[in-house]
Amino acid sequence: MSTEENPAAAPRSLAEALRGRDDVSLAALLRSRPDLITPVPTDLTQLATRAGTRASVVRALERLDRFTLQAAQALAVASDPATYGELLGLMAGDDGDPAVSAALPHALGTLREQALVWGGEDRLRLVRTARELLAPSPQHPSPTGLGPTVREAAAGMSPGRIQEIVATAGLPSTHDSVSALEALAGLFSDPERMSALLDQAPSESVEVLERLVWGPPYGQVTADPAPRLRWLLDRGLLLPTAPGTVVLPREVALRLRAGRAHRTTEPVPPAVEAAAAHAPRIVDATAAGQAYTALATVEELLKDWHEGGPAVLRAGGLSVRDLKRTAVALDVPEPVAAFWVELAYAAGLLASDGEADERYAATPAYDEWLERPAGERWARLATAWLAATRTPGVVGERDAKDRTLSALGPGLDRSAAPEVRHRVLALLAGLPEGAAPDGESLLARLRWERPPRVVRTGGGAPSPYARRTPAQPAEGARGAVARAETPGYAEDGRAGGEDDLRSRLARWTLAEAEMLGVTGRGALSSHGRALIGAPAPRHAEAEPEPTGPGDKLPVHHRQAPAPRVLSPAEQATAAAGAARLLEPLLPEPLDHVLLQADLTAVAPGPLERPLADMLGVLADVESKGGATVYRFTPGSVRRALDAGRSAADLHAFLAAHSRTPVPQPLAYLIDDVARRHGHLRVGAASSYVRCDDDAVLNEILADKRAAGLGLRRLAPTVLAARTDPAALLEGLRAMGFAPAAESAEGDVLIARADAYRTPPRTPPAPVPDGPPVPDDTLLAAAIRAVRAGDLASTAPRKPVGGEAGGAEPGELPRTSAADTLATLQAAVLTNDTVWIGYVNAEGAASQRVIAPIRVEGGFVTAYDHTADEVRTYPLHRITGVAELAD
Repeated sequence: MSTEENPAAAPRSLAEALRGRDDVSLAALLRSRPDLITPVPTDLTQLATRAGTRASVVRALERLDRFTLQAAQALAVASDPATYGELLGLMAGDDGDPAVSAALPHALGTLREQALVWGGEDRLRLVRTARELLAPSPQHPSPTGLGPTVREAAAGMSPGRIQEIVATAGLPSTHDSVSALEALAGLFSDPERMSALLDQAPSESVEVLERLVWGPPYGQVTADPAPRLRWLLDRGLLLPTAPGTVVLPREVALRLRAGRAHRTTEPVPPAVEAAAAHAPRIVDATAAGQAYTALATVEELLKDWHEGGPAVLRAGGLSVRDLKRTAVALDVPEPVAAFWVELAYAAGLLASDGEADERYAATPAYDEWLERPAGERWARLATAWLAATRTPGVVGERDAKDRTLSALGPGLDRSAAPEVRHRVLALLAGLPEGAAPDGESLLARLRWERPPRVVRTGGGAPSPYARRTPAQPAEGARGAVARAETPGYAEDGRAGGEDDLRSRLARWTLAEAEMLGVTGRGALSSHGRALIGAPAPRHAEAEPEPTGPGDKLPVHHRQAPAPRVLSPAEQATAAAGAARLLEPLLPEPLDHVLLQADLTAVAPGPLERPLADMLGVLADVESKGGATVYRFTPGSVRRALDAGRSAADLHAFLAAHSRTPVPQPLAYLIDDVARRHGHLRVGAASSYVRCDDDAVLNEILADKRAAGLGLRRLAPTVLAARTDPAALLEGLRAMGFAPAAESAEGDVLIARADAYRTPPRTPPAPVPDGPPVPDDTLLAAAIRAVRAGDLASTAPRKPVGGEAGGAEPGELPRTSAADTLATLQAAVLTNDTVWIGYVNAEGAASQRVIAPIRVEGGFVTAYDHTADEVRTYPLHRITGVAELAD
């Protein structure tokens, strides 16, 4: 039996309880509460102090599941210390609940593991800070709905009034108020005597108690209460706490509740139900199709921004107009466009160029990404999505300063997003293979695992996550009791109000996983399962077969495995495995198209990259779907000629990649555009136009559409313009001409399809949700340091020269230089271990337990138990030394 559970060795403080733990238990504590290890505490006393700070306790409470939190709330209204039987009674009630009895030891073990509760089962103590946060008060009623005890509620009452209440309740008078209140509390806690007292109560008085029993326990009364209220006040069943305010004492409420602290306890997490079931191969095929669409969408997005995308807003991010244009280009709604933009940004494929006129563009990593196999490209997107804290679902909402949140802008990070995504996918992995979850049951499970709650953060102010329930109207009768407004809690003790952030994140996760191809038809795919490192799927042979895709399938509760944090190496391995599973499901790229006489080409499937890239330059995409339709236009052909291709190159390309003969209209179109291409030359004067045919220049000058270009004739074959070459090229093309740009040497400039790229950029770093979980190496080193520091601070010392080497535990020993040298030399001869105070070169003081090996040259060489290694210390930096007691 551990020290905590052994009454004979009951710990007197949390620090003593931690000293009784083994290394495995300490590692579990530091892993569940990583803020305790940042920085590493010097000893177990400091660790216990840090574990009791308000910020750390609030963080720990916010990560408890609903039943464990209910157990902590019950301990907050129990006696201090409480016994396990008292806690069980508050949770299971007088009648007992087998499910609660079975689940309570695990919940109590979790509270103990996280250092929120300490002591044996006969003396359970909730950490003081947690009790302050969860205990009821007039300003912050308890989530249990219970009020103060009789003694707390009657603290301000006169002794005479207390004796009157005791006498009216049928109890003998006492000599002091303390014993009177104890007798009254004993009456309210006794089931038989309490039942006898309530049997005498008028029915109207019982109705008042029933309205207050589950909270809030406070009510308003007039100066002259009605008879039904007077009967309760005279017997202490209601106690005044302030002028016009009464409260239902905790003992009375518990007796009326049959001993339960909560109206409803939830010892078992709600099951995630399956809404529909599909064949696994159909799920994988559907998810693979979505994955291919995701890759195509990201490519189309960045191809649309090849020559530099939208401008960056001054405050950062994408403007509403540019997001709308992107949505139109991708043929998706604006929220979906924001998702794809943010996904490309999270994967490091998109960034701002950092120029003075800052714009968004693809990064060099995008070109590398395009060269990878399709499965690996998808795995990179999916991995970035899993780890990203940027949440596109909040785009368009308002921040705390009432500013609109924009895509790619600041303020989109939600640190809980990665954990929610992993948990949602883990719950999907816990369903039978091919089963799609019922959304409401999934959200109910997530709310049980991390319930929305209100925790007081100090200063008398509620948490920013607090929600208020509407105030209950007062009854019309004189002296009636009105419900008081309770910050943050509905009648069942749960947080009310609008949907919490975690539920919104879960809904977004389901939608985004479907768009990305992690799920298919709502069910987790095989490559999605591999992506999160989930175990092999389980089959549901015993489950009834569905009769249709919408039929509900009852799925008995099975605890889905908690998402384990994967190391970077493990995540890379999981992503590679997911890519291998997905690759065979993706369609094979084709090396041909079907040319048609109406100047279109049909790609019956995905095309090989060189073919797709060239066809994307030579033709415009007219429609997408299972087959992509390209249309050839004079502008698209001119685009290919601008990229350095000749008419002969285009004819050869089409002949090589078409399964049908090249239609004559298409050949004529290419030849006609090529014949006119380059007939005009544009250069920089500001800019100029030159042409061997002066009639063409005359035609340009006579055209009214050329007025904005500022053209004037310099020579029979040369026109000068005020606009820059790029604007002049666009203007002439808008007039129906096909000019070509030329260099300063007079050569034709080739506008290659290779697009503008940003300088190398790193993907945005996720914003962590608190300190990272320490790895095993860090945990082992931290525990060793804490143990050694605790040994140094608690080791008993012998007096030095008739005086203590250190007046108090934790203080540095103080001895003279001669005494220090003599004690160390003696320890070398006797092989004793001593305790020293040491100040390093930076002036930081510490205490250490060492076993001296030799003393010479002004240094002592010793085995340092604190550092678990041999070290050498200058004698002049040792403040003092003390021998350890036997």
